[in-house]
Amino acid sequence: MPRKIYLVFAFSFIGLSVFSQMNAPKLKITPLTGDFYIYTTYNTYENSRTPANGMYLVTEKGVVMFDTPWDTTQFQPLLDTIIARHHQPVIMAFATHWHSDKTNGLEYYRQQGIKTYTTVLTDELSKKNDKKRAEFLMTKDTVFQVGPYRFEAYYPGEGHTSDNIIVWFEKEKVLYGGCLIKGVDDKTLGYLGDANVSAYEKTLRNVQDHCRSPRHIVIAHSDWRNTNSLKHSIKMAKKLKKNNSR
Repeated sequence: MPRKIYLVFAFSFIGLSVFSQMNAPKLKITPLTGDFYIYTTYNTYENSRTPANGMYLVTEKGVVMFDTPWDTTQFQPLLDTIIARHHQPVIMAFATHWHSDKTNGLEYYRQQGIKTYTTVLTDELSKKNDKKRAEFLMTKDTVFQVGPYRFEAYYPGEGHTSDNIIVWFEKEKVLYGGCLIKGVDDKTLGYLGDANVSAYEKTLRNVQDHCRSPRHIVIAHSDWRNTNSLKHSIKMAKKLKKNNSR
């Protein structure tokens, strides 16, 4: 291919790629089951546009949000979309660990009058690492009742971070795993800079024992449609621990 034609082709490809990224949606809402919805925002990780999934639940008492948008420009658009779609305000927001992809919106939502929650450990780590903090702190595993829905914020042990929790809807069999659980197509357990490699497998097995027969497993950065994600993550954590102990 002549050099001029090659350069024109290359720059055209780059231009199309940049245009595509600029015009990609910043917020996506996907029905999960019943009154459960997945919301996805995006940010840049290792030079690529990376999705971050959160979840919200619509009840007659209001909407409960699990984790906050990674993209700081989407705090209010998410609230506006929920109001327009469901005619209910967000009344509670939980963050499942201290990293920014989960806690970014806590301060903003608190200012909007939304009750924000983390564990005491998450709050300590958020304060230490200059991350956003919640108004209400959980000192132990806690069960909440909002309208007809009952769910538990459960700490299974250290894994992705020392403070990661999951949220379990036992009746509906919905497991919100956040960053602790990876997708079936993932080759690694992702970012391990704040992880406990030796405890990761045990922690995931605690989730497996505590949350029996989930019908849906929602994970932070991968496709949630395959419920083998927990088993796959356990296998990866077991292999990681073995390799790390050599």
